[in-house]
Amino acid sequence: MREDATDALLIITRLVRANDARMHDVRMNAAPSKPGLRELLATPSFMRLWAIGGCVTAMRWYEVLAAALFTLDVTGSGLAVAIVTAARSLPMFVLGAFAGVLSEAVNRKHIMIAGYLFAASASASVAILGALGWAKPWHLGLAALAAGTVWSTEMATRRRMVGEAVTNPLVPRALALDTMSNSLTRLVGPVVAGALYEWGGLTLAFTVSTGVFLFAAFLGSGLHYRQETRHLGLSQVPRDLAEGFSYARANTVIAGVLVVTIAMNLLGFPYSALLPPIGQQLFQVGPILIGVLAAAESFGSLLGGLRLASGDPPGAGRVLMVGGSLMFLGAVALMPLIPWFWPACALLVVAGIGASAFANMQTSLIIMHAPPAMRSRLMGLLTVCIGMGPWGILLVGILAGLFGPLIAIDALMLAGFTSVAWCGLYWKRREKRDVKT
Repeated sequence: MREDATDALLIITRLVRANDARMHDVRMNAAPSKPGLRELLATPSFMRLWAIGGCVTAMRWYEVLAAALFTLDVTGSGLAVAIVTAARSLPMFVLGAFAGVLSEAVNRKHIMIAGYLFAASASASVAILGALGWAKPWHLGLAALAAGTVWSTEMATRRRMVGEAVTNPLVPRALALDTMSNSLTRLVGPVVAGALYEWGGLTLAFTVSTGVFLFAAFLGSGLHYRQETRHLGLSQVPRDLAEGFSYARANTVIAGVLVVTIAMNLLGFPYSALLPPIGQQLFQVGPILIGVLAAAESFGSLLGGLRLASGDPPGAGRVLMVGGSLMFLGAVALMPLIPWFWPACALLVVAGIGASAFANMQTSLIIMHAPPAMRSRLMGLLTVCIGMGPWGILLVGILAGLFGPLIAIDALMLAGFTSVAWCGLYWKRREKRDVKT
């Protein structure tokens, strides 16, 4: 009897434990835990890449404004400012696709570090020329070309590494946080550049950027990153580029991202090249407040990035990208029609909120919809699309020379709004057609 009672007790205990296990599984399946910000911030490789991105993005916009202020002081020409600004983005158009192929064959960490050292050398050269009193606008144009060559590798190296440093559910949030921090540094960069240029001129401004690029290279050297590389043959580069282009053309999402990116960089973002003359001529403010005007859009991008990083995207990728682009273009079109400085800054904050949605979806959609073997090539193509910016800057510079900066910005924004709206409608139609087939 004792043995029977013991056996019965063991059976009951096992049944209770099995039932507890089943109930635990039910609870886990009913309320799966979502990856959150804490898990993201606990990823060392992401944190290091995030910090590097903050450094180099800050210096990009910092140097853009410092170079524009110097060129405007020396020449007084809005077209000259546009040319020097365009030189920073031109390498992206020329070298972006090749950078995508290169980053598949050469370790992306090594490309990143070498680029930051090269950018530091270019900035140091400008600082030395400024100290000697020999600096000319064309020197700044050459330094901008060097920095732009480094920037042409950003999407295919660091930005891709950010998306791959975390698990797939965390990719949109990681890229949103990266975009948000970039917006913060873009907010701080122009303000600091305006202040340092006013206090110490070209030499102080570019001495600071030299130090920051060296610090970014130091951070990159401590990054633990492994990559399977392959032989890079010049003969296979055209074939790899053709494969990437064919894939992008056949994939509705990738094609939509690339076309909207072209429209925004050709007809939207180039407005920023005219902020120094608008600040001086329309609002009659000095370098520091011109920096505030340039930073207003970035503040809006920071607000938008905080929303995207704090939770799941509030809508479909296409809707966020196209809707954010239209919000940006509409707000910038209204900005030069406002004769008061602070309301104009508020409109650029609204524009920045739209730009944050565009920028986050721009990278997230490619990483989530492209196979790993194709990602760098597609990111390279994305860089080429971003590289349309110099042509937009030259266009807005020519329009400003003919009709003035206010008409130039409004004409560009109207063309951009029409183009993005058409792209969004066509993208939606293609998605519906893909679902039917």
